[in-house]
Order: sequence, then C-alpha cells, then structure tokens
Amino acid sequence: MRVATWNVNSIRTRVGRVVDWLGREDVDVLGMQEIKCKPEQFPYEAFSEAGYEVEVHGLNQWNGVAFASRIPMTDVERGFPTSPGFGKVDDAGDLPQEARALGITVDDMRLWSLYVPNGRELDNPHYPYKLEWLARLAEQTSSWLAADPNLKLALMGDFNIAPLDIDVWDIAAFEGRTHVSKPERDAFTAFETAGLIDVLRTRGIEGYTYWDYQQLRFPRNEGMRIDFIMGSKAFYEVVTDAKIERNERKGAGPSDHVPLVVDLDIDVEDDDRPMIF
Repeated sequence: MRVATWNVNSIRTRVGRVVDWLGREDVDVLGMQEIKCKPEQFPYEAFSEAGYEVEVHGLNQWNGVAFASRIPMTDVERGFPTSPGFGKVDDAGDLPQEARALGITVDDMRLWSLYVPNGRELDNPHYPYKLEWLARLAEQTSSWLAADPNLKLALMGDFNIAPLDIDVWDIAAFEGRTHVSKPERDAFTAFETAGLIDVLRTRGIEGYTYWDYQQLRFPRNEGMRIDFIMGSKAFYEVVTDAKIERNERKGAGPSDHVPLVVDLDIDVEDDDRPMIF
C-alpha cells in the first residue's frame, strides 16, 4: 500500500496536477491540506474517474483538508474532539472551528490529514491558538495510543513547524519568527513523547518540503521542512520505503509544498477501478 500527504494549496487550481500524480505514482491513499474550498466545491469527478473516493472537511475558501482513497474509508471524523476554535465568539459563546483535521480508517490504519495553524507572528493571537491546538492534539494522540498501543496511527500533513535548525535554509533569517520558536518545537516534540515517530527522518530521508513562491526560493533551495508523516510504532513497523517528491515543486503551477510518500507492507486487493495511463 502506498500512502501520501500533500499540501496542495487549492485543489480546484491544481486538480489536474494532483490526479495525474496519483496515477503516475500509484498512490492508494492521499491526505490533502489547504484545499481552500467547501465540500460542494470540491472537484470530485476528476478523482472518481481516476478510481478514488473522496472525503472532505472544508468550511470556506481557507484551510480545508481531504482524503482521496482507492481503499474504502470508514470512521470518518471531521475535527478531533477537543480541537479549539479561533475567531469571534458566536451567539452561543463558542469560538468557530476551522477545517484543519480529518480522520479516516483504511484497512486497519487510522490516518489523519492535518493542517496545523500557521501562528502568523509571535505576538499574534493566532500563535497561542496554534500552541493550544497542537497541545490538545498531542493529548488526543496519547489517549488514542493508550487505548490501543498496537494502533497503526499516522498524523500526516503540514505541521507549520521546523523542528530542527537544519529544517530551514538559514536559521538566522528566522530569528524572532514563528515555525522555529521553542514553544512550537516543544509542541512538536510532544508528539514524539506521545509515541509517534517521524517516519521519513528516521529512515534518513532528508530535504525540504516547502519553498515560498517569492524571491526565487525554490531555485535557490531556500526551503523549509514543515510537512511530516508521524506514525505510531505499529505504523512505523510496516513502512518499507519513504520519499519526498521534490520534483513536484517544478513545472507549471505547482503547489508551494511537495508530497511525502510512504510504502507499507500491507496488501491491497485488486478490483475493477479505472486506471490512468
């Protein structure tokens, strides 16, 4: 089985590129982030013609997460139970939820597509929201694995954190900025403490996953490693290979992020799904 994650930066803009990549790379399950559309706006037909079912969690033109899968998806969960809200309090006294987490079960694996809040600036209200969101998700992760230590669990997506200095092109350029602050890095470490493993880094897979569109960041390789597949021990044990698809940042109309891919020692039954050639 091949599983991937990709911040597509607007699925309606990049649907052709994404579907073509799915076929070329023979991906079974793709978690997407920053789809930037409501469910009724999602380009389902292109995925359906390629043999994929889709689950979407999108509330407006911002944020949004989704899954495309050739394997049946069950136990679909939009948002995790303790996810905090952000923005203006509504009439009921609650903060509005954002579309940042989508969970599914495929085969015997629990997968989450995650788009972690950006944080914006250290003195912006979005920064403490980011830290709270991460802390609550880490607590949820601990509870999930405590309930089932053998769970094949993977949190996949755009974490908006560069955990190590080598995960940015020049750490000095990030002084006093988000993504590299100690509280954010501590929040990332909390997932490892909860029992998750950075599936790619621990296999020696190096490289950035994001390059800004401006200032020739990609040609200069001035990137960031902020996208991850964090897996439980049971998930990690069935991983046979992994890669960062750097070439997907090239060409016409790319996302500013690239896909991360893992191969798993799990058989996928053949069926009559259409194939792309």
